[in-house]
Amino acid sequence: MFKLNWYEKWAKDNPKDVWGPAFLIGSVGGAVVVAALLVAWGQPLPTESLQTGPRGTGLSVVKFESEALPIEEWQEAYYTEPPYEVGEDEPLAGEIYENVQVLGDLSDGNFNRLMAAITEWVSPEQGCAYCHGEDGNFASDDMYTKVVSRRMIQMTMHINENWGIHVGEAADGGPGVNCYTCHRGQNVPNGIWFDIMPVNDAVAGWAAAQNRATSQSQFTSLPSDALQSYLADYEVIAVHDLESRVPNEGTASIQDTERTYSLMNYFSNSLAVNCTYCHNSRAFYDYDQVTPQHATAQLGIAMVQELNIDYLIPLEDEYPPERLGPVNADAPKAACMTCHQGAPKPLGGINMISDWPELATSGPPVYE
Repeated sequence: MFKLNWYEKWAKDNPKDVWGPAFLIGSVGGAVVVAALLVAWGQPLPTESLQTGPRGTGLSVVKFESEALPIEEWQEAYYTEPPYEVGEDEPLAGEIYENVQVLGDLSDGNFNRLMAAITEWVSPEQGCAYCHGEDGNFASDDMYTKVVSRRMIQMTMHINENWGIHVGEAADGGPGVNCYTCHRGQNVPNGIWFDIMPVNDAVAGWAAAQNRATSQSQFTSLPSDALQSYLADYEVIAVHDLESRVPNEGTASIQDTERTYSLMNYFSNSLAVNCTYCHNSRAFYDYDQVTPQHATAQLGIAMVQELNIDYLIPLEDEYPPERLGPVNADAPKAACMTCHQGAPKPLGGINMISDWPELATSGPPVYE
């Protein structure tokens, strides 16, 4: 075999570590090759893009197709059934059954049709017993689940009747909401939240609200009390002033700014969008440059605040201890994630009330 005797002798007399430089040169060279391939051919993973504003302004949401949610699976699992024709002089549910405090204006057939649907949407494994118990006493209010469900039906009616500007007007074809919008076959919807303050027992005040990776801080060092402050306590959502050295009175503090960023981060992850879905990133502060989705989001904030205060928080005394918050034993509350669950429109925007006019109004349903 051919041998370089002079090189072997020289290497033996002058030992050098050639592996470190070789590894560095190989890594840099490989990175340059990969970068050149990406520039020349583009990144190989398919993406989808949603334009959210005028062309040329960079207002778009881009994400990998591999990150797509199983919306089609949720849609296929959705149980729906058109209303039954109501016969003349057909008795109503409130006249047939005892203790029907809501939905009493429905015909017997449509009442049981809706009850069967709610069972499929909320408790497909437990069936009717989840709210009515095993003894078949459907008039009893002993089960907390029945009391809560009744209030949730009223809340659903309220949303469709008064917040169509956010969820879609029923008269304009929805999509509206029903129990499946949040529950999706589960007793407890994904995306509910509790007050988890303090997140750091070793300190007090502002320090106890941040620097802990929690689900409410979106696993960042941002504050974990944004949902409680803004969606339950009605604090003002604002960031710092654009001018320096301005008086503190009426100006958002640094803490307010961080808390607002925490809320915005939560919004983005709840809808799987980035900042440009609502804002023009060249001027976050300028409401003249926001997208139409910004107004929809503002209305969503107001809606969630009202739902938490008027419907969800007052149910605290109805829940058993295991259904209350782990830190402050508070009632579960709602926010964007509860309905959207990672999509700009819940369940891809399918119509949730076209077959269920009973949930579109607090009055007698109107069948087409």
